[in-house]
Amino acid sequence: MTPQRPVLVLTHVAHEGPGLIARALDGLPITTRTVLDDPSPRLPAVQDLAGVVVMGGPQDADDDAGHPGLAAERRLLADAVDAGVPTLGVCLGMQLLALALGARLHRRHGTEIGFAPVDVVAHDPLLAGAGPRPTVLHWHSDAVDLPPGATLLASTDVTPVQAFRAGSGVGAQFHLEVDAGVLDLWLGTPQMTADLEQADVDAIRLGSRQHLAALRPGADLGLAAFARSVRERA
Repeated sequence: MTPQRPVLVLTHVAHEGPGLIARALDGLPITTRTVLDDPSPRLPAVQDLAGVVVMGGPQDADDDAGHPGLAAERRLLADAVDAGVPTLGVCLGMQLLALALGARLHRRHGTEIGFAPVDVVAHDPLLAGAGPRPTVLHWHSDAVDLPPGATLLASTDVTPVQAFRAGSGVGAQFHLEVDAGVLDLWLGTPQMTADLEQADVDAIRLGSRQHLAALRPGADLGLAAFARSVRERA
């Protein structure tokens, strides 16, 4: 039997792992790499991958001087979409995907941290189960333009491009992958909460109790759709 091709998961900080994405990909081989500060990382060729997942982090997606490995990540993302490899970018990962496809980054465009709705403006398997205006977890201040030729999937007033689809690549600025355990880890990580007031942290904890359970079925459906596309290639 031919070995299954693995899914490559690129991370940028230890506490922002794939969460529910990993559950959706259960049974598939997963390779997790952090190449953020490596100026010449050796990444797999896209033809050897079943899928690519790029997670979040506090870095700016265009900070190649501070984090030279980001350039290699963007090249891999562009190659993956060009080759039709199922690709999912989350938060910083979405921004890297957008830049790889020709969009611009806008640093400190507007801060969104906590639970708030997004408007779903187009049908896509990733968001098909979420409903027209799901309340999701946001944690960002940068934004991107819509890549040329991409389809806008979700938006807010503060961040017009909250999700998009470009061929085999899909990105979400918000965090469908977070469950209660992941969020507890984030709120216990000083790097995540350093700029938050205690009232902000308390509001996020309350939002977790109010919204995560309602969001979970739609998140699971969307991530399962991504996992199906990966399994078809594996």
